[in-house]
Amino acid sequence: MAQSTETTDWVSRYADEVIAESERRAPGKPVVVASGLSPSGPIHLGNLREVMTPHLVADEVRRRGHEVRHVLSWDDYDRYRKVPLGIEGVDDSWAEHIGKPLTSVPAPKGSAYPNWAEHFKAAMVDALAQLGVEYDGISQTAQYTAGTYREQILHAMKHRGDIDAILAQYRTKPKAAAKKSQKPVDEAELEAAEGSGAAGEDDGSGGGAGYFPYKPYCTACGKDFTTVTAYDDDTTELTYTCTCGHGETVLLSEFNGGKLVWKVDWPMRWAYEGVIFEPSGVDHSSPGSSFQVGGQIVGIFDGTQPIGPMYAFVGISGMAKMSSSKGGVPTPADALEIMEPQLLRWLYARRRPNQSFKIAFDQEIQRLYDEWDRLDAKVADGTVLPADAAAYARAVGTAAGELPKTPRPLPYRTLASVADITAGHDEQTLRILSELDPEKPVTSLDEVRPRLDRAEQWITSQVPADQRTIVREEPDTELLGSLDDQAKESLRLLLDGLDSHWSLDGLTHLVYGVPKVQAGFSADATAKELPPEIKTAQRSFFALLYRLLVSRETGPRLPTLLLAVGAGRVRKLLGA
Repeated sequence: MAQSTETTDWVSRYADEVIAESERRAPGKPVVVASGLSPSGPIHLGNLREVMTPHLVADEVRRRGHEVRHVLSWDDYDRYRKVPLGIEGVDDSWAEHIGKPLTSVPAPKGSAYPNWAEHFKAAMVDALAQLGVEYDGISQTAQYTAGTYREQILHAMKHRGDIDAILAQYRTKPKAAAKKSQKPVDEAELEAAEGSGAAGEDDGSGGGAGYFPYKPYCTACGKDFTTVTAYDDDTTELTYTCTCGHGETVLLSEFNGGKLVWKVDWPMRWAYEGVIFEPSGVDHSSPGSSFQVGGQIVGIFDGTQPIGPMYAFVGISGMAKMSSSKGGVPTPADALEIMEPQLLRWLYARRRPNQSFKIAFDQEIQRLYDEWDRLDAKVADGTVLPADAAAYARAVGTAAGELPKTPRPLPYRTLASVADITAGHDEQTLRILSELDPEKPVTSLDEVRPRLDRAEQWITSQVPADQRTIVREEPDTELLGSLDDQAKESLRLLLDGLDSHWSLDGLTHLVYGVPKVQAGFSADATAKELPPEIKTAQRSFFALLYRLLVSRETGPRLPTLLLAVGAGRVRKLLGA
């Protein structure tokens, strides 16, 4: 299928390169793209870029009629390096498992999963399903313990001198500082920046008996505090000792209890899987990083380094409100509780991989949804720009079809306001939503789900209790009694117009129109026809209404608030 010259988004450009490179390297075979995730703790939204970048490219290649395989390596045979902070069901006793494979570490207390790796994989697996990401998941524990890489391991050991020589070129070089624009938000995001696998793992150097690119897990204690002391290429006899006191000699041609060190393991898998495209974290721009070194080591395995961009950090807006049980860093599962999959896909699709961006958990999510709805409207009426149309298409679906969507997507901020005022009461919510547009009333909450559910969850989990809206039970008689004639007149004008303006658009016209009428203008007068002081009068009028209705200076949009409170109660609280 020919590539449209009008579509100039980054995904299409990479798809062009990937198809050409795949046809050059492996004509007639499926295009292979790859991601790698280490389930060493919560897999957060920074890690998601490791998957979404190749997914979007793979999906574009698939849309063009090519067969694609997206390999997602679960690096669950990595060593458990430290006890993450703030994980529910985990205490300092987990430190005794440091050095074991992640699949040999117990899951947090109360988990339904058999081990640490499976516990943290589960939420990501569910999130990727919601996001429509098609992939071939591979457990590296299964691969190594089954002896799948035996030939590659023996080959690496035979060529350990060549590998050591490559690594030696970088061991004494200082790492270049990352660009200021790519500064990670916190330690957790820094850990994610290296991309696939345990980037902090040693490269196999430092042993007194020479360099060995293989690290056994001790058969006595199960940990990798081991040192290879001898290896025979002909017999494959490998001798190691462990800090636990155990030592033994094994035949590496039969032994499946260890793995290649990370900087050798990654390029080995590029060659083994025939990877054409894989992105890498921002730290790979520095000398000696896994991706750069791997580009040379992959040749030892008769492979070629994948093409692929360096991806930038994903920041979080409002993450301070996140539950400490999540380790303090929001995950894709957390994001999908408050936003629909289409919006989350769009955030990754619309920015080039080397552009950082933020995902909103605070009030900014309302503006993001407004922007998304405007884009949706432009797509519908044909006024959208080509690159924006491409990002939209990648957000709403994949080559397999469109993702499930909300049948009637009302504005997120409206739904959030209603959820705030009603505390999620379905009957009240339906009453309010049915009155938003009397000519086309909402007749069932199913029409506005799942967006309504996401907005309710955002209000419940992300808006602090002291910022929630609580409508007054009784009128503020003291405030009502202190009002001057102008303020009383403004309330009378509002109350007189309630019945004839009882819809979202009608009440919007009414609340903005009262100060205009009081100043001698038409309620329909535009901003260009009005003096600047009208805006000041409007703000004062709005503040008065908020104080009388919710005892605060601000709150949900007034038209929504009035609908939610109901005409009878509005009259009572405004002193009618």
